[in-house]
Amino acid sequence: MTPLLALAVVLTGAAAAVVRYLVSLAFAGRRLPWAVFTVNVVGSLIGGAVLGLSERAAVSDDLRLVLLTGLCGGLTTFSTFSVETVELVQAGRTRVAALSVAANVVCGIGVATLAYLVAR
Repeated sequence: MTPLLALAVVLTGAAAAVVRYLVSLAFAGRRLPWAVFTVNVVGSLIGGAVLGLSERAAVSDDLRLVLLTGLCGGLTTFSTFSVETVELVQAGRTRVAALSVAANVVCGIGVATLAYLVAR
């Protein structure tokens, strides 16, 4: 990896993390963890599309690295998803926690697959 490519990954990841923070502000105070769901589904959609596009050589290896590691890595967050799920369980909201887990997994994998199939 060249220094310029590493810088591109870092800057893209930082920008995506700021977007994730802004999304969390937009959804602040909601009863359901919509912010994490939104960024995880959008990140999965982007990841699936990048995978499909790279399969037909429409995306270079360098751009794939920047988009998957930088953009998707900075935007999506498994740790926040995990912490919010634990907080829901601790608050006695186990059904909401289970729904959140199921929705994140099903929608995330679903849109990644759909985007992959469309992009390739």
